[in-house]
Amino acid sequence: MKYAFLTSTLVLGLSVGAGQADGGHAHQMHDAVKSASDGKIEASFDILAAHVHQDGNLVTFHMSTNGTAGATKPEPVGDLAGAPVYAYVWPTSLDPSAVGFEAKSGILALAATSHPDFDDTPLYDENNDGDRGNDGDLWHSHWVVLAPTEACGPGALAVRDIAEGTSPKLPLTWPGLPLFIDSPGYTPVFDGEEVAITVPFASDVKIAGTKYDGVTSALKVNANIHAPLLCVTDVFDVASGDLSLPGEVK
Repeated sequence: MKYAFLTSTLVLGLSVGAGQADGGHAHQMHDAVKSASDGKIEASFDILAAHVHQDGNLVTFHMSTNGTAGATKPEPVGDLAGAPVYAYVWPTSLDPSAVGFEAKSGILALAATSHPDFDDTPLYDENNDGDRGNDGDLWHSHWVVLAPTEACGPGALAVRDIAEGTSPKLPLTWPGLPLFIDSPGYTPVFDGEEVAITVPFASDVKIAGTKYDGVTSALKVNANIHAPLLCVTDVFDVASGDLSLPGEVK
């Protein structure tokens, strides 16, 4: 899969570097994708490193930031229309079929998101108050399939819409939205400057050699609540600087 079209879209106005590190958190791991700090970026979204590693069928996605990861959430607008979403995202080279989506349908990415105006995890009660529909503001995980979507702006990306009248293959934990999105319930773990998500894969999915990157971004629900439903509207930082997916799961 080619990612060249993402470069102009996601890194416009950004200037970050890539390198290597060693140790415990993502920015200390020797094969992490490293990024130089940038004082112009909100510290909790200023990426220092992204790293993905495998332990059997479990894969952990790490991202280290220059501030407290997860500290900043979007301000609610009081409605689904125009609702903002903040996200820590790991774009990958995995085919979307690896987690249950239609094959060759776009760019498969794991994300930790917060959006106080709506809840898209209908199977889970993240705040344990007995209501499964009121906790979208808490950081939670999604698999999403991204695709270039000119209706979001020149060269822009969106979470891929499900066209009316079509029935693409979707994961069992698809939340019922007309989007290529999954709500698998994997809990993002925040530890100071790091966010990490551990996810299981089926034994027939080849993880070694998977390419990856790290992105912090904002998305927004269309004001008309119509296709395209969820556009990428801002990119705060990209670990590699050019979304070249230089990371590789060994």
